Amino acid sequence: MNDQAQRLRDLLNQKKNVKEARTIAVLSGKGGVGKSNFALNFGIGLAKHQKKVILFDLDFGMGNIDVLMGLAPKKTIVNMFNESLSLSEIIETGPYSLSYVAAGSGLSDLFEMNDLHFEYFVNQLREVAYQYDYIIFDLGAGLQRQHVHFALAAHECVVVTTTEPTSITDAYSVLKHLYSERENISLQLLVNRAVSEKEGKQTLQRLTKVVKQFLSKDINSLGFVYDDRSVIDAVKEQTPFLLKNEKSLASRSLTAIIDSYLEPTSTEMNRPSHSFVTKLKMLFSRKVE
Repeated sequence: MNDQAQRLRDLLNQKKNVKEARTIAVLSGKGGVGKSNFALNFGIGLAKHQKKVILFDLDFGMGNIDVLMGLAPKKTIVNMFNESLSLSEIIETGPYSLSYVAAGSGLSDLFEMNDLHFEYFVNQLREVAYQYDYIIFDLGAGLQRQHVHFALAAHECVVVTTTEPTSITDAYSVLKHLYSERENISLQLLVNRAVSEKEGKQTLQRLTKVVKQFLSKDINSLGFVYDDRSVIDAVKEQTPFLLKNEKSLASRSLTAIIDSYLEPTSTEMNRPSHSFVTKLKMLFSRKVE
C-alpha cells in the first residue's frame, strides 16, 4: 500500500509536465456489429503511429479482444477484482507494443462490476492515466450503468453501427440516451461493414440527419469501414485484419480514418479537455448531472 501511495504521489508530481491520456469509449446499441474488432484495430493503428495505447476490454466474461489477437492473457480484469491485483499486474502486450487488459471469456459465473469494483478500478486508472497517449475502452453492447459512466466521462465516444436498419435504430437509441445524460458529450459515428462507399456515406448521412432533426445535434462522422472477406479470414486466423492484409479494403479504409484522426488540424480535438479519472469518480459519486 505504501508503494502504491508513493507511485500516486510521483504521478501527481509529474502532472505539470505530462498530459493525461485521451480516453475513447467505443460502444454500440447491439452486439455483432464488429465493435471490438474496430476498437482493437483502431488501437493497433494508433500504435503503428508510435502512440502509446492501452485497450480495456470491459465486456466481462464475454470479452474477445485477446481471442481476436490469438493471445492467451495470464490475468484478466476479473482476476484484478477477485484477487485484489494492481492494474499493472494484469496489463498484457499485443502487436506494436499495444497494451491491453482482457475481460475474460467463458466464465462459469457471469461477472458484474459492482460499486466496490467500480471504485477500485477508478483508483487503479489513476496510475495509468499519464502513462499513455490513448486509453480505449471497449464497452459491452447496450447501456449498462457502469458502461454509461465510462462513456460520459470519456473525452470522446465512438458509436459503431452497421448499415442494417436494426443496427441503425439501436445506434440512434444510444446516441439519444447519451445526449440526454450529457448535452455536450463528444460523439462520433462509425459505420462498419459498408459494402460500398455510397452505402457507407448514405448511412452516415441518414443518421446525422436524424440526429439533427430530432435531437438538434450536429454529430461528427468518423467514417466507414468496408465489408471485406479479409476481415472474416483474419478473425478465423485470430489475427487483427489491419496486420493480416494492410492492402485490403477494410484495412485501407481504417487506415484513412486513423490518418485523418491524427492530422495536425485535429490537435485541439486530441487534447484532453477535462480529467477523465476525476469525472469518472464524480459520476460514480453521482455528483455530475
